[in-house]
Amino acid sequence: MAFSVIYSPVFLEHRPENYHPENPDRLLRAVKVLQRLNLWKPVEPVPVPEEELLRVHSKEYVELVREKSQSFSYLDPDTYVSPGTWEASLLAFGASRLAVELALKYKGIYLALVRPPGHHAGKSGRAFNAPTLGFCIFNNSAYAAKVAEELTGKVLVIDFDAHHGNGTQEILWDDKNAVHIDLHERDIYPWSGYEHEVGGKGAEGTKINLPMPHYAGDDDFIYAWSEVVLPVLAQLKPELVIVSAGFDGFLGENLTTLRLSEIFFAYAGSTLSRYPLAVIFEGGYSVGLDKGLPAFIRGYLSGEIREVPVSPSYETLRTVARVKEIQSEWWEF
Repeated sequence: MAFSVIYSPVFLEHRPENYHPENPDRLLRAVKVLQRLNLWKPVEPVPVPEEELLRVHSKEYVELVREKSQSFSYLDPDTYVSPGTWEASLLAFGASRLAVELALKYKGIYLALVRPPGHHAGKSGRAFNAPTLGFCIFNNSAYAAKVAEELTGKVLVIDFDAHHGNGTQEILWDDKNAVHIDLHERDIYPWSGYEHEVGGKGAEGTKINLPMPHYAGDDDFIYAWSEVVLPVLAQLKPELVIVSAGFDGFLGENLTTLRLSEIFFAYAGSTLSRYPLAVIFEGGYSVGLDKGLPAFIRGYLSGEIREVPVSPSYETLRTVARVKEIQSEWWEF
């Protein structure tokens, strides 16, 4: 099974002046883990032309980021830019495009190990009334979706970062050819991604949200995945899947209450193994990178779908039932 990591040291140049959870050490930690497990097969991306940013963002927002990143600055209380941000961002889009192109050409799994992250960045910055950009600058996953759609006619994005991919949802909201499934913790930043958010006029049913209860673990996520994600996947039959991959729901990451382990990430990877994958790196700051990231890749590469008996919580059963009831107008479960 083909596998490569699309990476450049330029991604380390988007850097804070003082401590910030979204820092270059995240990538260095991921690189070390992949090297140790013999999963380090790097490919160097090339930056996209600047006008490619306008496929998913407004001119005003792009100009704001370019201007602010001439020196170290903050776009909002959560989100900084630095002199290395602009170049890293153009290269991150290039890596995301390359992941899609390689996945379509050679099949297998291609990990765009990029910074700055992107799934909270909407067309003009903050999306769906989010208080901040949540560390994100430009939306790598939404751009990958646009590239995939251009090449195949339709696209599926699955986001399992612990936080809702509000920027991705906003950018793809009215796009009937882009299905976006998002599993995340309910009632936390960015306070969006509820069951009733199903897409804009003419695109209803293409946005599928699974807001998982606090303290949800492997049993809950595997149940939601098998009951909703896999049936949609089987009906859509995409030529490739884009994964907006965050590992901050791993137990011990401490940004949310989720309690995921290698079991869920390996299961998710294994169930996607028959599809080419373009994996775009989002969240994950500590143990999720050490354990969740390699579990997902190895699960995919193993190609073995392991049946995992689960005992989901009552809250998870209710959430999944609600999602299926709402989405049954467009999908069969």
